[in-house]
Amino acid sequence: MTDQPGSEPEQRLPVPRPPSEVAPVERFSAPPSIHAESLTPERAATIVRQSASARWVAFLAMVFIVLFVIIYYFYELGVPGLADSSRLGNETAVQQVTSVERGYTIYQANCARCHGAQGQGGIGPILNDQSKLYVHLDTQYLSNVLFAGGRYVCGNPNSLMPVWAVANGGTLNYLQVRDVIAFIRAPSDELYTVRDPSTREPVADPSTGKTETFPGWRDVNYKPAPGATPVPACWSSAFTTSPAPGGSGGPAPSATIPLSSAPAGQVLSIKALNIAFEPTELTATSGQAFTMAFDNQDAGIPHNVDILDAAGLSVFKGIVFPGVATESYSIPALLPGTYKFLCDVHPNMTGTLTVK
Repeated sequence: MTDQPGSEPEQRLPVPRPPSEVAPVERFSAPPSIHAESLTPERAATIVRQSASARWVAFLAMVFIVLFVIIYYFYELGVPGLADSSRLGNETAVQQVTSVERGYTIYQANCARCHGAQGQGGIGPILNDQSKLYVHLDTQYLSNVLFAGGRYVCGNPNSLMPVWAVANGGTLNYLQVRDVIAFIRAPSDELYTVRDPSTREPVADPSTGKTETFPGWRDVNYKPAPGATPVPACWSSAFTTSPAPGGSGGPAPSATIPLSSAPAGQVLSIKALNIAFEPTELTATSGQAFTMAFDNQDAGIPHNVDILDAAGLSVFKGIVFPGVATESYSIPALLPGTYKFLCDVHPNMTGTLTVK
């Protein structure tokens, strides 16, 4: 049919060819020159050598990695039997020292006015008592006190001990709280450097020019005596010692100490000033009762006198009373010997009583 002018061209469909006339599809393959070459012995040897070299490279790389891991392991954790060979251990020790030194600065600025510069106590309780540091003043307990304040100690909402942690409205962040705890629990066999709080440079003693240092408080070798009385949960319980007849409180004197009902004739004067006894050496006459006139000049700080024999047993315990005040203790006659007297509230206050 012929196309006429002005008409649409006729669309013709391709006529399918018979299968026998379809050209085969060309397959992707290597060039003919490759098929023409055969695997010669020389080429096979080259392939083997290249494969062996690759295996050696992989083996050496694996050996290097294994040796690196082993060396790095001992570098980080230390060589067994070789002291101070652990990088992690040394770095931890350095960080601990730094934390203690920062804690010392924070403590002196915020805590010393109540607990004493050496933790000897004052308006607040003593902190450097080994029996407390042994089990009572652990990290968790101190953290709780700093986060909750004095009410955590004795349940007194009017406690003078404030909240210190920023999280509860205090002024110390969690790192500063950690540093103060590290200082309080620092071992006594270590010496630490006093540093300027702003520059962290060592502080020198103006008189000697030597760097100022301070020891820790906690004796790592301390063990409480068998049957020792546990530390009370509330430190103010020491103030409620009920007085016994004659102005003394606590346990009765040991039966091995002869007692005297006669009025005490000899008077020994002693005072408490700046959390310390003055004098620290007293002398009494054996077989005679005597009076101890105790003048507490530490304003608002409670003290007493507890007399111990050579075995550490209490032979007289005076009532605790706050300063500024005076208490006259009537002491029974004591056997000849050397006795120790101390304050129950601040056990670092000690002296020697010689009975002749």
